[in-house]
Amino acid sequence: MFHFHVAPSGDDTGPGSAAQPFATLERARSAAREAAGDVVVHLRAGAHVLTRTLELTDADSGRDGHRIVYQAYGYGTPDQERAVVSGGRLITGWQVRDGVWTADVGRLDTRQLYVDGRRALRAGIPALPGDARPTVTGYVTDSADPRLWHSPGDVEFVYRGVYPWTEARCGVAGVSADGDATVVTMAQPAFGWAAELYNSTWEGQTSSGLGLPTRIENDAAFLTEPGTFVLDRSRPGAHLLLYLPRPGEDPQRTRVVAPVLETLLRVVGTRNVSLRGLVFADATWLRPSRPEGFLHYHGSGYYEGGGVETAVLGEGASVTFPAASASIPACVTFEDVAGAEIEGCRFTRLGAFGLSVSGGVEVAMRGCDFDTLSGGGISVSDGRDVTIEDTWVHDVGLDYSGTPGIAVSGGQRCVVANNEIADVPHCGIVAGPGEGLRVLRNLTVDTMKVLADGGGIYVSGPQGSSREDGATVQGNVIEDTRTPYNFGLYTDYGAAWVTVEGNVVARADNTAVLGVAPPLENVVYRGNYWDADPVGHDSPPDGVAYEGNVTFKNEQELNAATAAIRSQAGLLHPRPGSRTSKRAAETSLR
Repeated sequence: MFHFHVAPSGDDTGPGSAAQPFATLERARSAAREAAGDVVVHLRAGAHVLTRTLELTDADSGRDGHRIVYQAYGYGTPDQERAVVSGGRLITGWQVRDGVWTADVGRLDTRQLYVDGRRALRAGIPALPGDARPTVTGYVTDSADPRLWHSPGDVEFVYRGVYPWTEARCGVAGVSADGDATVVTMAQPAFGWAAELYNSTWEGQTSSGLGLPTRIENDAAFLTEPGTFVLDRSRPGAHLLLYLPRPGEDPQRTRVVAPVLETLLRVVGTRNVSLRGLVFADATWLRPSRPEGFLHYHGSGYYEGGGVETAVLGEGASVTFPAASASIPACVTFEDVAGAEIEGCRFTRLGAFGLSVSGGVEVAMRGCDFDTLSGGGISVSDGRDVTIEDTWVHDVGLDYSGTPGIAVSGGQRCVVANNEIADVPHCGIVAGPGEGLRVLRNLTVDTMKVLADGGGIYVSGPQGSSREDGATVQGNVIEDTRTPYNFGLYTDYGAAWVTVEGNVVARADNTAVLGVAPPLENVVYRGNYWDADPVGHDSPPDGVAYEGNVTFKNEQELNAATAAIRSQAGLLHPRPGSRTSKRAAETSLR
């Protein structure tokens, strides 16, 4: 077995030994390519800062049954070091003006900022000032305040709940006066696309377009709350970063990092590659800042033009949706790989999804943590025999509120088991069409905290062609599904060949729903435990079998009856601060 070492203080001209480590991951990758047999690349403590995306290809595969491992030094021992793969830039040279820190950052572009490891918010205001109304090209208001914005071309409007499950973002093109009124012209094509995309009819009410914004972000005029920042790009090549500090922060001592890279690691076509114990941090995603904006539809999908279609949800109810949509990317990506392992890693301070797997076979993610992400945690598409296990996803979807903790679609025999998903703005686990999916013994808590029409676990579309290759949702505990109009355990939109068995749902707006459009087909609800009857339980539709489910209106009775299920759900190895660890501690005290 070959061992190579890389350290932030190393030297690429050295041998890569423990005593004389390499300085860069690129040099360590080259050394691993030249070695024959099993290879372990040890990352020593500190920030391994990337200036461009690190790529692993077929040339970086483990061959003839061997494996290539990139891991934190001391992985799996009490002496494991904290090795961070970072795409960030340390901001220095601060000037202080009227309590605001400012730094000239050249061409730097980012949508996030981290101060001593803590996420700073983009400065914003809650609404468009004055008596405002939409127009074909933007808005008109009787307030003169928008004319005082320092850099209108950097301002971004946020639209929460255009549909109950959507949150869009659209930039401003300019602000001008029209007599006593103020005209806000929105960026194109985003604003025009939004008029195409967002059209709905529900209970006699028709809506079209974005409506008024629910928040406005990123102008120096909005810097009133400590811990917020603005990036002013009005001078090409001479961008200005502004930060209003929290009490006690000092420009000489406080560490401020701006994410620069959008993708930290791209793994394409490899075999037998492992990542162990690494921290991936400090990446952004710049696409929403473009004139196309971010026109979210559902989950990780957003609109890029190309036309819409209409879904009829019942008599007098319909919504338009994209004929085709793009997906929010991830800051670490695996594409068409075989035998990949991602174990004990942390994904944090990232501006999109944390990790995505597209295509590939026999990929395992185990014991990983995902937190402080602008998008969702994990996205899996079209993979075969992909396993997500013992993974803790929390505090994600911080900028894109429709994104789920874990999303799986188009796969075969994928397994999502013994994970904890907590404190997310929309769904905990989302499963799109696929075959042979197993969603087993997961714990979701405090999901649906921002947007509506989703659940702790959400399954849609055909899940196979028979009971043998269909989906199984079993032994999961779903608690505290927060917003109005949600279903803790939600089979929706033509879900077919799904067995929902032995799950526990408590404290949701609705525990489940049996009648949806398009209708459910070959769906079985069996032996589940609830604190309220699902919608439609008294007259299940033809495509649903509702058998042996039990409703306990008393919380203590529900908890007692489901103790065995609860004891098996959640993380296999609870981490401090997780709901699983708190539940284990409470159980031990009884």
